[in-house]
Amino acid sequence: MKSVWRTAAVAAALVFAAASPALGSPNVKDRNYYEQRGEMIWEVPTTQKVIALTFDDGPDPSETDQILDVLQQYNAKCTFFAIGKRIAAYPDVARRVITEGHELANHTYNHVYFKKPISEQQIQEELELTEKEIVKVSGRHSSLFRPPGGMYDETLVDVSNSMGLKPVLWSWHQDTRDWNRPGVYSISSRVIRNARNGDIVLFHDHVHGQSQTREALKIILPELQKQGFRFVTVSELIRLSDTHQAKNRRNLAF
Repeated sequence: MKSVWRTAAVAAALVFAAASPALGSPNVKDRNYYEQRGEMIWEVPTTQKVIALTFDDGPDPSETDQILDVLQQYNAKCTFFAIGKRIAAYPDVARRVITEGHELANHTYNHVYFKKPISEQQIQEELELTEKEIVKVSGRHSSLFRPPGGMYDETLVDVSNSMGLKPVLWSWHQDTRDWNRPGVYSISSRVIRNARNGDIVLFHDHVHGQSQTREALKIILPELQKQGFRFVTVSELIRLSDTHQAKNRRNLAF
């Protein structure tokens, strides 16, 4: 009787498995699906000790400048996901970001939290308006895009990629929540404690109230440098990925 029950249970399990897409299956459009296709980035697999610090919601005439001062002190290069209307309001701050070797990327024009199903027209308008402002201050288009709040669906991924803007989120273990001002120690300890090769860390250079990010960076940067980490832009991090390096080696072999 037990043998019959086991046989029936195995058969039922096989039917369920056949009817349900396997975890990580190409049919399941989750993080694994988009990462494997190279259509979105959360972090980058690399053997090199590099980390990308990213800053959202600026530029801010006070906070961004203060953060840039700290980054300059430690020769850290980072990526700023900027809001288009704030670039238009503070073009000199945005130009300083670029002049000092950092990367300016797209974070929509109005900081829109895209509600699903996401409108193709709205995405395109928000990204195009921001690109115009980025071109005004830098002379060229950006190649990266971060949706506010990390909200995305298939339409957003398809539209942004078709516009040459790769959607970039962040390492799940490196969300500092600095916008909520949890304390300098909380911000710095989270980044230092969780630091791994290829991380993309989420900060903000414009928050409501007195930002704690600058003071946290004064702790994070020297400590991680002591551990051998180098701070790079997201675009450089992508170039240093194991996949990209292997592709370059194959190309050189021919």
